[in-house]
Amino acid sequence: MKVAEVLTDLRGLTPDDLRARARDLEEQVFRLRLQQSMGQGEAGHKMRPLRRELARIKTVLREKGVRD
Repeated sequence: MKVAEVLTDLRGLTPDDLRARARDLEEQVFRLRLQQSMGQGEAGHKMRPLRRELARIKTVLREKGVRD
């Protein structure tokens, strides 16, 4: 899926849905960081897409004028 399509989908969600999705992504990133610190190398390549999606969600929330 292209970035423009992802942003269009995110913009169609309600602020509550976006916050819930952001919370879920933050938990996933936290778990991956723990795995990485414990020496499980598989976690590294999964973190970047999650962080990018989290940043996109936060951007859409700011565009809508919603504070976290």
